[in-house]
Amino acid sequence: MRLIIVIAFIGILFSLGSALVFLVRDRGATSRTVNALTVRVGLSVALFLFILFSYWMGWIEPRSY
Repeated sequence: MRLIIVIAFIGILFSLGSALVFLVRDRGATSRTVNALTVRVGLSVALFLFILFSYWMGWIEPRSY
């Protein structure tokens, strides 16, 4: 479970970094920045829904200290 979440975070950070690179290189001339940010938002929503689904299925549980 942790591996899936870590891979999703790495994908989100990679998409955010590529959007920054496209923003600096293209200076708004193309839509590659918007596409990279769209992928980032999609991955973030998918990760959130996966965590909710995992909690609902009982695969993960909150910690109580």
